[in-house]
Amino acid sequence: MAEQQERPLVGIIMGSASDMPVMEACTAQLEEFGVPYEVVIASAHRNPAKVHEWASAAAERGMRVIIAAAGKAAHLGGVVAAYTPLPVIGVPIKTSDLGGLDSLLSMVQMPSGVPVACVAINGAKNAAIFATQILGTGDEVYRDAMISFKTQMAEA
Repeated sequence: MAEQQERPLVGIIMGSASDMPVMEACTAQLEEFGVPYEVVIASAHRNPAKVHEWASAAAERGMRVIIAAAGKAAHLGGVVAAYTPLPVIGVPIKTSDLGGLDSLLSMVQMPSGVPVACVAINGAKNAAIFATQILGTGDEVYRDAMISFKTQMAEA
């Protein structure tokens, strides 16, 4: 059983290494909750074959939720969602051009049948919290982690 806990349950994919500073809030929150995760950098536009391969095999590798972060055209979450049956949470990254509004609108305007849940611009921490809530629907460890987290928030 311990071996299964070591396997990543959350996959984090981002379009560029430049997204990592924003996504550190996500990885830190997952670590606080004790959620195993993996990180991959692959652009929907520059590395489409890598995105396809990674997303298509994510469920078979034991992942249960995917978090996709991207800026500008921000197609990564939608492309990943097209290749996996897993829930996908999009993190729109703030851009210098339009402040991240371009990223946000790209993520929330998904076609019917290919949903991507979307957090706020640079909302990496909330993506981790939401992913843990999803895991908590089928695992008491993560449900208890969320109960504790929310209790601590209420007492602060």
